[in-house]
Amino acid sequence: MLAAGAVTAAVSGTTVSAAPQPSTGALSTADIDVLLEWNLIAQGETVLIRPTAHGQARGIAMVQGAVYDAVNAIDRGHQPYLLDLETLDLAPGASHDAAIATAAHHVLVALVAAGRVAALDAAYDATLLSIPDGPGEDDGVAAGEAAAAAMLAARADDGYLAPFVFPVATEPGDWEPVPGGAYDPDPWVGGLDPFLLDSASQFRSKGPLKLTSGAYAKEFNEVKEIGSLTSTTRTADQTTAAIFWQFPPTALWNRVFRELSVSEGLDVVDGSRLLAQVNLAAADGATACWEEKYYWNFWRPTMAIREADTDGNRKTVADPTWTPLFDVTTSPTLTTPPFPDHPSGHGCVSGAVLHTAKTFFGTDKMDFEVHSGRFPGQPRQFSTFSSAIQEIVDSRVWGGIHFRTADEEGAVIGKKIARWLDSNYFQPVE
Repeated sequence: MLAAGAVTAAVSGTTVSAAPQPSTGALSTADIDVLLEWNLIAQGETVLIRPTAHGQARGIAMVQGAVYDAVNAIDRGHQPYLLDLETLDLAPGASHDAAIATAAHHVLVALVAAGRVAALDAAYDATLLSIPDGPGEDDGVAAGEAAAAAMLAARADDGYLAPFVFPVATEPGDWEPVPGGAYDPDPWVGGLDPFLLDSASQFRSKGPLKLTSGAYAKEFNEVKEIGSLTSTTRTADQTTAAIFWQFPPTALWNRVFRELSVSEGLDVVDGSRLLAQVNLAAADGATACWEEKYYWNFWRPTMAIREADTDGNRKTVADPTWTPLFDVTTSPTLTTPPFPDHPSGHGCVSGAVLHTAKTFFGTDKMDFEVHSGRFPGQPRQFSTFSSAIQEIVDSRVWGGIHFRTADEEGAVIGKKIARWLDSNYFQPVE
């Protein structure tokens, strides 16, 4: 039960960082060292390419999709993502490590700023130096080059950073920034060509609740009470969880799946497929979500509560001074995200990732921990993928930034993306 001053106390003594936290401890086996190393490199570089939670997914999806195609070109146990395997004639013994490093490096150097290329070149040279010279290395490099070229060609005109015209708020329920707030720096995400889906609107939800409905009033009053900066019903752990999950999913989930790749004993073939699947699903989760956000253009709780006298619902009461937990007066400094409410981006992206993982491992039961840069060294523990999804859904309400329907529908969209992936991509070869 935290008032405004207690929000600060809940995280006092914690160094808050906006950067992804590198993995610590032993995270590798001999077979997948290079796979994990280049995933970590890609995670760091994509933050620099586009330092927004919803802007990072494209870059790492491109890397991991190419890495999968490069490894699969050698193993040939599953259908390729993009690569035409008939164009490659690889001898037995081609190096997986050379293929991984080449695919990742060649995609990244095409995306990063010029000042980052030298560091990537150095990392690439270091990987190749660890591989014996000869046909195995040469064929691995060839596989990586072909996979990277296929990915870069496929994404050359995919809508990245395309111009966008923001809709104008004219009616109650229309989204608008909070007073003094900024506009979305990456609205183009909704117009990006999907990696997996036929279209961004393929799994569009029924939309937000009707303003005059009893269901809307119930969700309105829930977030008004528990999501307030001065809530007396939100627990200390709920406050911590809300803040914990306000961190880029790319950083949250790639670390989880590096660690699970080791703890579950995945080899380089399965590990590369896992990292490709979760990151491609995440990218399409973001695209599907942002397409919907501007299709519905629904207001967030802050403006909905402050302007409730315009919504036509007798069960909602306006509070012109209402402030969510995510307010600039708190520590760490968090604010209401500068884009529409419905659906929740975290719900779409994390729902896609975790349902994909559940299908990959063939079970919902999995012990894992999630690390957030909001609380370095203080991970949250889970025993099922579903429990993590549920906490994410709840946490967005606890933070005062989403109505519950936006979170739940986001998770449903993510689940549908995961099912589509499982039915249409990465199929085993007979």
